Amino acid sequence: MKTFSNTLVAALIAGSLAWSLSVKAAPELLQLKLGDGVLDVEIAVTQSQRSQGLMNRKSMASSRGMLFAYPAPAYFCMWMKNTYIPLSVAFIDAQGQVINIADMTPHTETNHCTQRNATYALEVNQGWFAQHGVRPGTQVLGLEQSPRAEY
Repeated sequence: MKTFSNTLVAALIAGSLAWSLSVKAAPELLQLKLGDGVLDVEIAVTQSQRSQGLMNRKSMASSRGMLFAYPAPAYFCMWMKNTYIPLSVAFIDAQGQVINIADMTPHTETNHCTQRNATYALEVNQGWFAQHGVRPGTQVLGLEQSPRAEY
């Protein structure tokens, strides 16, 4: 009986450990304020995170988005390969000002590029920027809390 109890306890511990390792940690969120809206955004600061972006996601809450942080101001483009959600992207300079905004169609490889050097790109559900009065020149508040981007 003692052997059975020890085996059962060991099995429960092993199962709990396996389950805890398989559970993904919730992404770190950053709160941004722009226009008359507030967003809780995931942050992509590594090349790997920026490459993955929102690919293969089937949905996203209306007040959520993803902030792509770059290590230095640069000219860059975004696309929608393997992305199911219609998105809008705002390109943002180092001072936190929106440069330009583009609407993007799911599953396309059309490049949507910043009109001048940018430090951030912010992807949200398509139409969110228009609904909240965000346009070129809008100031984004909260970017100073973003972790530093990596190459």
